[in-house]
Amino acid sequence: MVATPGGSVPLRRASLALGACVLALLAACASTPGSQRPLVSLSLPSTQVNDATRLRWLDRVSWGANASSDAHLAQRGLALWMRDQLNPRPAPLPPAAQAQIDAMAISHTPLDQLVIGLEAQRKAADALPDEDQKKAARQAYQQQLNQLAREAQTRFLLRALYSPNQLQEQMTWFWMNHFNVNLRKDNIRAMVGDYEENAIRPHALGKFRDLLDATLHHPAMLRYLDNAQNAANRINENYARELMELHTLGVGSGYSQGDVQELARVLTGVGVTSAPLDAPPPNVRPAVRADYVRKGLFEFNPNRHDYGPKTLLGQPIQSHGLAEADEALDRLARAPATARFISRKLAVYFVSDDPPQALVDRMAAAFTRSDGDIAVTLKAMFESPEFTASLGRKFRDPVHYVIAGVRLAYDDRVVLNVNPMINWINRMGEPLYGHETPDGYPLNEVAWASAGQMNTRFEIARAIGANGAVLFRADDKAPLEKPAFPQLAESRAVRAMQGGLSADTREALAQAKNPQEWNTFLLASPELMRR
Repeated sequence: MVATPGGSVPLRRASLALGACVLALLAACASTPGSQRPLVSLSLPSTQVNDATRLRWLDRVSWGANASSDAHLAQRGLALWMRDQLNPRPAPLPPAAQAQIDAMAISHTPLDQLVIGLEAQRKAADALPDEDQKKAARQAYQQQLNQLAREAQTRFLLRALYSPNQLQEQMTWFWMNHFNVNLRKDNIRAMVGDYEENAIRPHALGKFRDLLDATLHHPAMLRYLDNAQNAANRINENYARELMELHTLGVGSGYSQGDVQELARVLTGVGVTSAPLDAPPPNVRPAVRADYVRKGLFEFNPNRHDYGPKTLLGQPIQSHGLAEADEALDRLARAPATARFISRKLAVYFVSDDPPQALVDRMAAAFTRSDGDIAVTLKAMFESPEFTASLGRKFRDPVHYVIAGVRLAYDDRVVLNVNPMINWINRMGEPLYGHETPDGYPLNEVAWASAGQMNTRFEIARAIGANGAVLFRADDKAPLEKPAFPQLAESRAVRAMQGGLSADTREALAQAKNPQEWNTFLLASPELMRR
């Protein structure tokens, strides 16, 4: 049985019934000692939340329902569990997962040391006189870059699979896609792990303005969108254009090409250095020498900055030097168009490919009132009847599909080899950090629901359902454990969801000839294509 993208009438009816049974969530705020903002809380009426409801919330808020997360949600209660998700605190991964992360170079080598060391390696390879030696040295350099990229992909998947802070991990992926960078450009393979770890994740549920600032100051973004080449009398508009079109205001929001040009002038001199850590600063003319800034690989070089007067979005820029960028980000982050653009994109990700305008308006109002607080904006969405009515209906993109399948099949048993998962995701056309253009991967169903995609998903369902043991051997040549497939029918979460399966899916499962086929039919069912 190959899943069909349109879903089934029973599924739609079940989703509407679920929407009717859970009332709109109520807002409540409380302060926590030492917190930077009020605790973002959700509360439910005393109505009992049944198994089906819990699983639907898990499938949407987390990377996918499984027995252990369902048990935790049942014990905690939906309102408190959601409060925990909106206000994540440091939470340990299982030791077997954390040990894999701790062994990575990206976990213990600072970014500037990594990049500067690799740059020295590249230059040394290029300088070798022997062509065979030069070729081997260049290959070693590329392999090192590939290894660092693979570490970032592995760390992301381990956290998505096992972190208790599931909403934070979902939002980290969302913002990595929103502020997209591509592995294939320059040396971004060495930078992407730090970009995710230090520019995106700390702000994934915080203030949008802080997130915007962190991405502007990260060398991965500056390299990807060419602002490292943006200088007075040699303007490069790439980053300025995408900062307005894709990161903040959105297309059709009223800014002009003149605004793009002015923002590009604001961003002149904002770039990246590859100079050694102990290198002296460049020779800057005395009048602006105090404006020079270097933090790690980030550099603001006054020699490359256009100090002329500038006007952005109808208002003059009052600051000078790097402070001009701060003033511009303030203006962009707090523009009403940004509140609407970000709110709609969040609603597309979490609710519907075409979210109701009334929901987007409420989210935008929450965004504006809270000065761009992402958790508060999400709270307005989670409380809405539109969100509740949408549960079980949002089509899974490839990354969500693979992670959800492995979570359901193997629960909290720690994967020792994520390479099969990376390969499955690549086969479906959504490689992690691999989107070529700055707009990121599409979030709508039509992008991922082709016949070819469905055939590939069936093959991946079979790989997980019949041969999932490949995830638990560190050596690809080692023999597989017996049995080499998960015991899906025995999962508490699977038993709980069976009542909501369509008649077609139940009939297919009844015809399965063995457990492997039963697993495959379940994982490839229309219900498992949606969250």
